[in-house]
Amino acid sequence: MTEVIGARFKRAGRIYYFDSADIDINVGDWVVVETERGPELVRVVISPNQVLANEITEPLKPVLRKAEEEDFSKRVEFKEKEQEALDKCQEISSRLNLPMKFISAEYNLEGSRLTIFFSAEGRVDFRDLLRELTAICKTRIELRQVGPRDESKLLGGYGRCGRPLCCTTYLSEFNPVSIRMAKEQDLPLNPMKISGVCGRLLCCLSYECEQYRVMKEKLPHIGQIVTTPMGVATIVGGNALKETVVVELESKARVEFPIEEVEREGHRPPKQKGP
Repeated sequence: MTEVIGARFKRAGRIYYFDSADIDINVGDWVVVETERGPELVRVVISPNQVLANEITEPLKPVLRKAEEEDFSKRVEFKEKEQEALDKCQEISSRLNLPMKFISAEYNLEGSRLTIFFSAEGRVDFRDLLRELTAICKTRIELRQVGPRDESKLLGGYGRCGRPLCCTTYLSEFNPVSIRMAKEQDLPLNPMKISGVCGRLLCCLSYECEQYRVMKEKLPHIGQIVTTPMGVATIVGGNALKETVVVELESKARVEFPIEEVEREGHRPPKQKGP
């Protein structure tokens, strides 16, 4: 039997699983774990659970120990060095005319490895930059290119709703978002209104899409002939949230009715229960 914990490297990062190594760990604890990049400081978000050995699909890295004050001090110390590394990257890339935008830098807990995240329009030959930077920082360096969504997640910011970006607060993964989701919710198809700070479609378009789809199934189709309390009419619009339809009467007047007051062709609206 193996005790497994779930931990995050960042607030809204993906959850990774580690072997607790029989250390007494609770949710909210900070621990030092072994990773491919060396020792890292992570926060526990899933308490140790008993998992059968045959249920583990890959070898788990172990928890080395609970975090100590010295670990947090190192983290603060490396934060200052990370900013220095970013400034140096920008200086060298400008001199080499490299079209790169440097976003963030991260040292591992020992300072033996530095990962620098950047964005660019296409592929960039940064070998000369890497050589110069390695000579200056005296450590192993990895340059990692990220896309627009990951760039926003790393930088943070506020959405058009006025709240912090979903990707920096709780979204651990990016789910596919399509223009069809905006159409399903009758949103304006203006890119300026349905795009986030990353320039991609808003992640929140997917939050209520299924609910809208289910509600709209209750509404008659545009152009359908129906019977209303004011006579025969044609459906010209609807409001899924209010569960109402807009009809055009034979007099060309347009009126809004609750869907239960509209009789579709071949269907009768349900009778309302008395008090």
